[in-house]
Amino acid sequence: MRRPLAVRTVGPAQWVFYPALVVIALTVVLATPVELFGLKLPEPVLPLVLAFAWPLIRPSMVAPAVLFGLGLFLDMFWGGTLGLWPLCLLLVYGVVLASRTLLAGQETQVLFVWYAVCALVAFLLAYLVVTLDAGRAPSLLALIGQVVPTLLLFPAADWMIHRFDDGDLRFR
Repeated sequence: MRRPLAVRTVGPAQWVFYPALVVIALTVVLATPVELFGLKLPEPVLPLVLAFAWPLIRPSMVAPAVLFGLGLFLDMFWGGTLGLWPLCLLLVYGVVLASRTLLAGQETQVLFVWYAVCALVAFLLAYLVVTLDAGRAPSLLALIGQVVPTLLLFPAADWMIHRFDDGDLRFR
């Protein structure tokens, strides 16, 4: 007698909605005014991790909508230009989605280079938009203080890609 295979299904709740809620919670926690040895908590752009990982896990119509909402949340939470972070996050999502066939199955080092390039392009776009909106250039030290912690979050994106890629055995 043939045994049925145990199918581990991973729906949008596991790889889209729960990580989005975690990102919102961590953004709020990292924005608390805590100082330790004169240093404040870093404020990385956490949704960039999701914008990089989601198109590699599984292209979806839900993920860009959630990224748009996360970008609007960042704009309102940080008091920035409305539409800045949705534009940057969707740009990263689109670039990774377009290069998905090249990135599928690549080593971690290659994925990190792509993550770094995508993050730097997103921050460059954000820098240019803020410069045009404010009429003067923002501080480069503040920009670096946000870019570096965001780049250090790559292991979270890599973990998500390995954890949820092939999460549903029905697609093999």
